[in-house]
Amino acid sequence: MSAARTGILQATRLPLRYRAMPSFVLASSSPRRAALLSGAGFEFEIAPPRLAEKFDAAFTLRELTLWNAIRKGMSIAQTRPDAVVIAADTLVALGNEIIGKPSDLEEATQMLQRLSGQTHEVCSAVLIYHRTSGGSSLFHDISRVRFRRLNRAMISRYLAKVNPLDKAGAYAAQGTGAEIIAKIEGSFTNVVGLPMERTIAALAKFGIRPKADRERQLPNRRV
Repeated sequence: MSAARTGILQATRLPLRYRAMPSFVLASSSPRRAALLSGAGFEFEIAPPRLAEKFDAAFTLRELTLWNAIRKGMSIAQTRPDAVVIAADTLVALGNEIIGKPSDLEEATQMLQRLSGQTHEVCSAVLIYHRTSGGSSLFHDISRVRFRRLNRAMISRYLAKVNPLDKAGAYAAQGTGAEIIAKIEGSFTNVVGLPMERTIAALAKFGIRPKADRERQLPNRRV
């Protein structure tokens, strides 16, 4: 995605060295992203951005997630310039069709029917930004997910156990995800909503590290 097209900031611009660990803010209302960061030992505040996610068929999967992550992060950084802000966006694509969050249970059922027996891509884009220093890091990760063949009864049982309306593709990889997912290639946490392998390394460059005395607990990548 070109900077001219979206007006995005440089992909990586390292911040100045910090004398003390700055405050850390998650610009998201996603309980899954909060659980990933907390389980890895990070302490943070939560400040959900008050803006609607954009969905434009003219953009690629990568471009759209990057665009949304930037918008979310920058909106919170404006009010918290001294904090290191992290924002992310996750979308699903089956072939050239980008799949967002369903509007109701019927649409969730239709999404799972389309994904049944197919391999699709999950892209999560992440922005880490410290407005005061100008430090930024922007990256994305893509995983491939193969679904089991699902019939209507299997889909109904699965949807009775989860809330699909806040999830791209109407499903979650964690928890009961093994009921519908046959295989994941790539980062498991990326499918959950935040690629922790890259996120932990990127946050360290901003002086944001897990508490040393807390055991890190990342979800098992096997399904």
